[in-house]
Amino acid sequence: MKMSTRNRLPGIVTEVVKDEVMAKVTLRVGDNHIVALITRESCEELGLEPGKEATALVKATSVMLLTEDGAA
Repeated sequence: MKMSTRNRLPGIVTEVVKDEVMAKVTLRVGDNHIVALITRESCEELGLEPGKEATALVKATSVMLLTEDGAA
């Protein structure tokens, strides 16, 4: 499968919290954690559970950065 997304962050699922409609999935990427909110149906179709390898695909029109001095 080919995708145009260039920001690909492979990691390990550390937590999955589901309600009736949505799922919050936490992915450990190196020393960092990324949280994704996806549909429960998608979570189940992907078989996401703690310990599973997954890749976060990040496509954004803007990214804000923060330094010790303030916002950039």
